[in-house]
Amino acid sequence: MPQARESVSPSTSMGRGMDVLTALTALRRDGGKPTVAEIARVLDRERSQVSRTLATLADSGLIERRADRSFDLAWGWYATAQELTAQRMRVHGLAVLQSLSAELGEAAFLSVLQGATTLTMLESLPAASRMIGSWIGRAYPAYCSDAGRATLWDAADEEVRAVFETTEFSPQGPRTPLSIEEFLSRLDDDRSRGYSIVDQEAEPGLYSVAAPVWDFRGEVVAAIQVVGAREAMSARAAECGAACARAATALSDALGAPRSS
Repeated sequence: MPQARESVSPSTSMGRGMDVLTALTALRRDGGKPTVAEIARVLDRERSQVSRTLATLADSGLIERRADRSFDLAWGWYATAQELTAQRMRVHGLAVLQSLSAELGEAAFLSVLQGATTLTMLESLPAASRMIGSWIGRAYPAYCSDAGRATLWDAADEEVRAVFETTEFSPQGPRTPLSIEEFLSRLDDDRSRGYSIVDQEAEPGLYSVAAPVWDFRGEVVAAIQVVGAREAMSARAAECGAACARAATALSDALGAPRSS
């Protein structure tokens, strides 16, 4: 059963409205039908109370009622929520990266997927970092990028194949994946592990871990990475990977990501 995220103040009208919106989104995402009865069941509330909240949200233009008596988010809500997500990702993302970088003593980054490349949006470099220059705005081929695999975490195989349909898997480092099948195999390993490990795929001597960041729709929108020298990071892979996954979860929470059932 879809689980709604717990509102900070469920007793307030705003809290009730946010809870109803979250339950509606979760039901849509999981293939359910967000009717008054189903939303009331998910939230364990009276149908009359949920019905009044839905009517208020509809009057505000945040949701719309469909012919089958179910509800869906209106396009205006998506635009507003995506704008808020982008703003929160910048503000909360930098704080999360700074904390992660300080914890591990390694460089931390936030990247997004753009076509078949990944683009670095934010970074936090520790004082002892030997990295030269900034990575912000730099694009990398997604097939040999830690963020590439993490941002494709929730994509079906056919979607991944479509992303790399015109990509040539040419060697960038000693362990670059040289085919889409090899990329998919490593992505499956990442999902089982809980974070991505990229060992000298982008360039010799470079080692990194990454984890996906989810938004309010339950979709991956970015990746948090920890990057360093192979000789220093490979022995700490489990430690760095777990810390990276925790940081990604913290940022996902800030973006309103649904919690697992």
